[in-house]
Amino acid sequence: MRIKFVIITPLLSVLSVFTLFGCDNGVNTTTICKNNPELCDDLHRDSWCKYEKADLIKQRYVLKNSPSPSGEQVYQQLINLENYNKCIELAAGVQHILHPERTNDRAKAFGVSAQNLSQLQATTKNNPDIYLSFYHWTRLSDVQAQARVIQAERAGKISDPLILAQLAAYYQKSDNQKAMTLYFNLLETTSPEQFNPDWLLGLASLYQQQGDLEKTYLFSKANVLMTDNTASAQKMSALVNGNKQLEAVLTEQAQTLVVHLNRGDYASSDIRQQLHPNAQ
Repeated sequence: MRIKFVIITPLLSVLSVFTLFGCDNGVNTTTICKNNPELCDDLHRDSWCKYEKADLIKQRYVLKNSPSPSGEQVYQQLINLENYNKCIELAAGVQHILHPERTNDRAKAFGVSAQNLSQLQATTKNNPDIYLSFYHWTRLSDVQAQARVIQAERAGKISDPLILAQLAAYYQKSDNQKAMTLYFNLLETTSPEQFNPDWLLGLASLYQQQGDLEKTYLFSKANVLMTDNTASAQKMSALVNGNKQLEAVLTEQAQTLVVHLNRGDYASSDIRQQLHPNAQ
């Protein structure tokens, strides 16, 4: 189901959207606000919350130019509005001695954004769209929204890595095999740009629960190789009882896994079969 937004302003061409978004953030928002003041009038004017404000303005512009916005677009608007509201709430508490009107401006913007967020949450509460259900489940603990997302995944209707990863984390508490299947699916289908190394820690945790400490070592090592994370060499070695030869083999496998994940060809790699032999 798509969400209808009524916007009483002329629509700009899709080309103009890409032209504006090709500039830097400052030019983006300045140009958008100049040509579409109704998208910015309720926001604060000083430099606080620069990035949150820019993201919100750009998403408002996207919605303005979408006659029938998708649930994913409205979901992103909710996230951007939420981020802006949290940031400006903190900024509103900072007193500006020389220009107290700036403090008042931020306080007013916080009040308006809080009201806008509340209204948008209310109007999307029972919407069956997967992205909006996902928002209400993960941000507002709505159990009915959660049930809709779970049902959609069981029906094979979800492909977004963000939602699949949340479901994998959810199933870690109750169904290890389901969680493992979802994590491996993410490894196989997610692009390098979207891949989150934390998923490797999810797999490491699942294998640790199953008592497979070699796989725990391998996926933990792969996470370290892909991130700035560190791991105690002593604790890692203890997973395989200090077997240095085995550590070397597992480290090599972890390195191979990381290479294929970075290339985006894990699904067709030999390491996939080694790590998940029962996969179809």
